[in-house]
Amino acid sequence: MTSPYSARSRAIEPFHVMALLARANQLQADGHDVIHLEIGEPDFSTAEPVIKAGQAALAEGHTRYTAARGLPALREAISSFYAQRYRLSIDPERILITPGGSGALLLATALLVDPGKHWLLADPGYPCNRHFLRLVEGAAQLVPVGPDVRYQLTPELVDRHWDRDSVGALVASPANPTGTLLSRDELGGLSRALKAHGGHLVVDEIYHGLTYGSDAASVLEVDDDAFVLNSFSKYFGMTGWRLGWLVAPQPAVGELEKLAQNLYISAPSMAQHAALACFEPATLAILEERRGEFGLRRDFLLPALRELGFGIAVEPEGAFYLYADISAFGGDAFAFCQHFLETEHVAFTPGLDFGRYQAGHHVRFAYTQSLPRLQEAVERIARGLKTWRP
Repeated sequence: MTSPYSARSRAIEPFHVMALLARANQLQADGHDVIHLEIGEPDFSTAEPVIKAGQAALAEGHTRYTAARGLPALREAISSFYAQRYRLSIDPERILITPGGSGALLLATALLVDPGKHWLLADPGYPCNRHFLRLVEGAAQLVPVGPDVRYQLTPELVDRHWDRDSVGALVASPANPTGTLLSRDELGGLSRALKAHGGHLVVDEIYHGLTYGSDAASVLEVDDDAFVLNSFSKYFGMTGWRLGWLVAPQPAVGELEKLAQNLYISAPSMAQHAALACFEPATLAILEERRGEFGLRRDFLLPALRELGFGIAVEPEGAFYLYADISAFGGDAFAFCQHFLETEHVAFTPGLDFGRYQAGHHVRFAYTQSLPRLQEAVERIARGLKTWRP
């Protein structure tokens, strides 16, 4: 029987972790204590100054559409943030406020990818990136990457995999699921490689601010023509507010604004007013304290998992994930995740959600729980390894 739905819809894969999450929620509803290490969402609630700003915005009646590019005051605040954090002068006119980082990705793919064309993406990587490309009738050319290149694209890999249908590359720094960074020099090398091929460089900087030991460089420090995706969800802790931004080269802004007008009209107005409080010193102090807490969690969980036998060849420098090789234990990653969920009530994500390259023997842990909960999780995992049968 022919499907009544589009080929593009059928081609977009579901998150495998959602089946595990549904089961985890069922176990929790049945009274079991489930430790959630599967979802990439900070466990901290939105900072109080931002909540108060959102409440004030509602009370003041800021419930109508904004301009498609977003509140001028918020675009100016983001521009000032780039000046303070990166010493960059970014014209607010180049910044578009979007419904989450996903809205920024939607604009970028719609602008830059024609049907049949593709971007180079690291495999493993965030799965929605390739799905957005399919949505605009483009494609992802997945480039297998491993610990030898810290799970990142390199100029050499761009040159090797570039073909007649390539129009750009999307990289992430820090990356999901591996937490690795691209240095300023590495970003510069990628920029030169892409320009040599006449392609676009798009950089996901959504986890900027969540780095440990060093700050992440922005691609805008080395390439003013790059497209930058960012979000208020991770460092700023506004996941449910659905707010992000896109920095684009000036010549692209008019086309992007037209797309925004047609695709979503504007980002949520209440969230935009609330986000103005993100850049206040009191809020930034809260966020930096939380960054320190994530660093402590990483510094506990990384050696603890290695000691149990998980292979984590590259120390993550950012985000809040550990991408671990389970080859030492044998078996399939999905079954491995199911075992620990059912027997020890610890939920984490199979590598299948992040690509194809060696995905069957990798899992991702999100250290988005408190240190005592992570300690409990490690104890349960140690116990569960004794009963695991591949």
